[in-house]
Amino acid sequence: MNVLSDNFAEFREGFLKTVELTAYSGVLALLLGTLIAAFRVSPVPALRAFGTAWVTLLRNTPLVLLFLTVTLGLPALGLKGWDDFWLAVLALGSYTSAFICEAVRSGINTVPVGQAEAARSIGMTFGQTLGQVVLPQAVRTAIPPIGSLMIALAKNTAIASGFNVGELASVQKGLNSDQGYNIYVIFLWIALCYLIITFAISGLFRLLESRLAVVR
Repeated sequence: MNVLSDNFAEFREGFLKTVELTAYSGVLALLLGTLIAAFRVSPVPALRAFGTAWVTLLRNTPLVLLFLTVTLGLPALGLKGWDDFWLAVLALGSYTSAFICEAVRSGINTVPVGQAEAARSIGMTFGQTLGQVVLPQAVRTAIPPIGSLMIALAKNTAIASGFNVGELASVQKGLNSDQGYNIYVIFLWIALCYLIITFAISGLFRLLESRLAVVR
């Protein structure tokens, strides 16, 4: 217990930073993922090609490599002055968006084709059909896989500790063996903190799933 009580401020700061990183990255991933999913089912060939390229590239790129590309590549292109935290949000959000896209697209595919055809028959545009008819129904199917992806995102934030972001996984760097703490106890407390975050995300998505469930 000493390692937690003696360094509670560090653990609290790391915990809150991880929650913040997960929240911002999650919002970015949801927005991008939904947009790219719309591109992938769009009747415009150029948008479909862009969506396919986005998903294929990011799903097959290691997250660490994407972090390196963002943290080293953007400054090289002249985009300097970005805080390390926001660079991590960009990397995590972009990476996760490729998986969110496929979850949303799979949900779209479960909506009967007749729904879209009926919407088009009364003059609704593709955007109106997707936003007002298809997506609201697709969300019910997409919620469970998206919840799993958000849990994976929370755990992926640990990579940010290697890129100057002071989140949970970085706490152990400041608690070395010279202070007399057992490294296994440090990792145990860090793991428990991640467990709290993932349980909270799981509970939130279970609540959403039950609220959006169709009553038979």
